[in-house]
Formats: sequence, structure tokens, C-alpha cells
Amino acid sequence: MVGQEHVVQALENALTSQRLHHAYLFTGTRGVGKTTVSRILAKSLNCQGPDGQGGITATPCGICQACRDIDSGRFVDYTELDAASNRGVDEVQALLEQAVYKPVQGRFKVFMIDEVHMLTGHAFNAMLKTLEEPPEYLKFVLATTDPQKVPVTVLSRCLQFNLRPMAPETVLEHLTRVLQTESVPAEPQALRLIARAARGSMRDALSLTDQAIAFGNGELQESGVRHMLGSVDRGHVFRLIEALAQGDGKTVVETAEGLRRDGLSAASTLEEMTAVLQGMAVLQAVPSRVGADTGGDPEAAETARLAALMPADETQLLYSLCLHGRTELGLAPDEYAALTMVLLRLLAFKPSGAATEEKKTLNEAPRREVPLARVAPAEAAPPVAVAPPSVDPAAAPLAPAARPGHRLPVVDAPALNVAASARPVATDEPEPAPTKVMAVPVRVQPPAGAREGESMASAASHPIPPSEEGDFWYATVTQMVAAESIAALARELALQSQLVARDVDQWLLRVERESLNQSGSRDKVQAALAALGHDVKIAIEIGSVVDSPARRNKQAAEERQRVAEEAIRNDPDVQSMMRDWDARIVPGTLRPV
Repeated sequence: MVGQEHVVQALENALTSQRLHHAYLFTGTRGVGKTTVSRILAKSLNCQGPDGQGGITATPCGICQACRDIDSGRFVDYTELDAASNRGVDEVQALLEQAVYKPVQGRFKVFMIDEVHMLTGHAFNAMLKTLEEPPEYLKFVLATTDPQKVPVTVLSRCLQFNLRPMAPETVLEHLTRVLQTESVPAEPQALRLIARAARGSMRDALSLTDQAIAFGNGELQESGVRHMLGSVDRGHVFRLIEALAQGDGKTVVETAEGLRRDGLSAASTLEEMTAVLQGMAVLQAVPSRVGADTGGDPEAAETARLAALMPADETQLLYSLCLHGRTELGLAPDEYAALTMVLLRLLAFKPSGAATEEKKTLNEAPRREVPLARVAPAEAAPPVAVAPPSVDPAAAPLAPAARPGHRLPVVDAPALNVAASARPVATDEPEPAPTKVMAVPVRVQPPAGAREGESMASAASHPIPPSEEGDFWYATVTQMVAAESIAALARELALQSQLVARDVDQWLLRVERESLNQSGSRDKVQAALAALGHDVKIAIEIGSVVDSPARRNKQAAEERQRVAEEAIRNDPDVQSMMRDWDARIVPGTLRPV
């Protein structure tokens, strides 16, 4: 009995001490061993031992005549009744008629009724009296997947055991042992996929394993099992979560389109994402679990790295969106479009404290709201017609006329001094006093192709101030990363920290997120520094980080991007096409080589 130690221990103690109940009820989901435990219990009650002199035992021999007959289904004193197909009162009465006869071969008669909740009310009533006071040689064993449908009068007469769904680790361990016994080659990751797909049922796991062996022509490979199950490679899931953490909507959309091209299930994608996000949330809430034994799962390190990248509130929000998004897939005309909308919803509803690079890119220049110029009469007078202002033809065109009270966003730019003359309308009334027109700063809308360049120039206009500590820490972290002496959370701690001070035997680092301040990560960074000849202790404080290796790498990437865009825009052929053919550079399509 794999994964049901609590049931096994209780039955072993009862059999050893001869404290036997007259009726047992085993409950649990499919494939967890309800029928199996009933047969083992029947063998324990009727085992005769290898020499034929045995008695009631918690360890049936499996070789005596009674054990072999129960295994093969030929034991006359062990009767199984499938209540799903024999649910009427007549079938139950026919079974109870055998209760008046003593056992023929064994010590006890055992009546096993599977899916007992399917019996009718009259059938339950027919068996109540016998179930409450059976002969001393009769034992009832009931099994059900839905104990809520069993009458209370039956439950009160039985000793109930709940068989739990098995953890994926338990299923993986048993499959590994079975395949080693059968000499079937199998990749560990392929078995992990089967263990997760079994959903706690060992019977489902063994059935999927048989199917995978046939599919893989005698061996289990990760690619074949993944194709057979239709499951999504968690590499796609990790890429989606990282893009969402960084606010990279372009990567999210491209990855979703890649899932469509590969024919991978959108529902499976959301299911895998909820599993990864649940692991991330646990690591964020219980940092001591980082680096714990994961059974050799290579995906655990990636989950820990993403847990450090995404704030805890965003993790919880994305988990809820993915969980509820699965119900929306069937409502949308295209499940991949629904998947994309579920993922983009996080970018639209990020918590207020999270700043993303996408917001910086969209806000290419600081804006402020100013009201349109309003005519300010010197004194009360009837309305007059104001002639359009005369503007230098070389100046940029004015923004379109707006409705009264409309507000235009403008950038910091030199204001255009517009002079206007008022011409009164011909009327018999006296001519009103001249009016004044306020100067209005006018925003010139840049072409679509210039947005990306402006955002990169804006990012490059705020360089990281050089410092001796920053240069030293950047060179040291680069050396550790190149040597692969730090990985996962330790690498993120080194990349996203700022070296504040150095002493003879202690260095002070500063990080912005508490999730990076883990003792395990700190010890790994100290060990990597010791390998480089810096035998120091590391202290970590929480605060604002101005200069870190990650920020320097990002600034260098932005500078390369800016140089690449500038080279394209200054190219004579590109300028000729933009001038003669009204060509435009599509934002986001330029990449440095």
C-alpha cells in the first residue's frame, strides 16, 4: 500500500492485537487502493501460512492456498459486489442469504461491496440489520468514492478509513522502483510529468506509464511523454512569468503565439502556470524552503529565481488570474486569444507599487496638463469674433481645435508667441475694448518611428554615477557569474545588490527586496567570494539601490540599442526611403548585433 501509511498502521495494529471490527469503510478518490486494501485484509484474515498452521496475521504469506485464491478471484468465502451495476434490493438480499452459512475454506467470510454509495435506499435498509450484528465469522468491507451519499445509519456501523490522494513525489518514487524492476529505461523528467498528470491516483499513473512505454517503443523519454500528454514545456511557462514580472508585453504575446503554432493546450499552460506560481508563493512566504531538497527537480532552481524577481502581491494576483482564467477559455471564440488576454490582464492591473519598463517606454517624455488659451476680456463686453492667429509658416502646425474646456498634454518646449488682432463684427452697438490672447505652448507630435529612440535616449540621459565601490563590485560579480560559481537566488542577490562599504573582514550590500535577503543565498555568495580570494562576511541592508551590476548591464544594453538605432536612422538609404516613400521604422524591430 503506497502512500497510505496511516491506514496500514491502523490495520496492522488491529490484526496483531486481534481487535477486529465487523465492518470497514474505505473512502477516497479513484486509484488510491480501496479494492486492493480490501483484498489484502481478506488475505490477512484467512492466511494459513506456508505450513498450513498460520493464523490471523498482519503479514499474509501470499503463497498459501487461501492467499493465491483471493489474488486470482477464486476464493469461495470472499465475495465482491459491484454496487454500480448491482444496486437493487434483490442483489443485496441474494448476497445476504449467503451470510447464514459458515465459511467453506477460510476462517472468515468477507463481503466486499464496491461503490456502495450507488445502492438504492431500499437496498441500504435491507442490509442494515445484518451490517449491525453480523455472525462472528462474517466481515463487511465497503468502498466508496463519495461517502457523503452513504446514509448515516450505515456510516455509524462501520470503521471508516480515508485513503488520501498520493503526492507526486510518492508516485514518482513508486514508478521509478517499478520500472527498475521491469528493466525499462526512463528519463526522470518523463516520470515527473506522469506523476503530475496522475493527480494523486496510482492506478492512473501506472496506466499512463503503460501507454507511454507503448508510445516510446519500450522506453520513456521526456519529449515523447510530453507529446503524449499534450502538456506544455515549463520552459514556456518560465518565459511567460519572467516576461510578466518585467512588464514585457511583447514577449508575452510572442510566447502565446508560439504556443498556438506548436498546438499546445492553452488550458494546460494556465494549469502549469498555477503550479509554478504556487511554488513561488510558498518560497516568498517561507524563505527557509529555498534550497531545500527537491528530489533532484531541475525546475526548482528556476522557480526560486522567479520568486525573487516577482513581488509577492503580483504573484498572488497572477495566480488568481490564471486560476479563474481557465473558466474563460471555453467562452472565448479562440482559446489562445483568451490565454493572451488573461496574461495581459496582469500588465493592465499591476499593483500600484510596481513600476515596469513598459510604462517607462510608453511615457517617452514628461507631460503636464495645461488648459487651452482662454480669451480674457479687459472688461465686460459682448462676444466678438477673433481672427485666427498669424503663425510663421516654418513653425510646426498647431494642434487641432479642441472643445471648450479641453486640456492638451504638452512637453517642455519653447512656447510660440502668437499675436492676434481682434476685428469687431459690424453692429450698431459701440465697439468693445480690444481683447488679450494668452501665449499657448504647443506640442509637436513626433512621428511613430521616433518614440522608441526617444525612450532610449531618455533612459541613457540618466547614467549611473561612477564610483570605486561600484566598479569593483561589478568586476567581481561579473567574474563570479562567468565562473558559474553562483546560480539561482545567489546570482540574483549579487546582480541586484549595491556594494555600500568594504571593511577588512566584512562587506555591506544593499538590496531593494527582502526576498533576496536569504541566509542560504548569502552563504553561497560568501563562498564564491572566498574562492576569489575575498574571505569576508557579508551584511545586507534593505534600501534604495542606485548602482548594481544588473543596472549597469541594463544601461550597457540600452546604450548598444541607442547606437544601433542611431546608425539606422543616419543611414543615407534609410533617410532616402523615409523622405521619398514616407517610410517608417516599426518600433521595437531594431536590435543591436
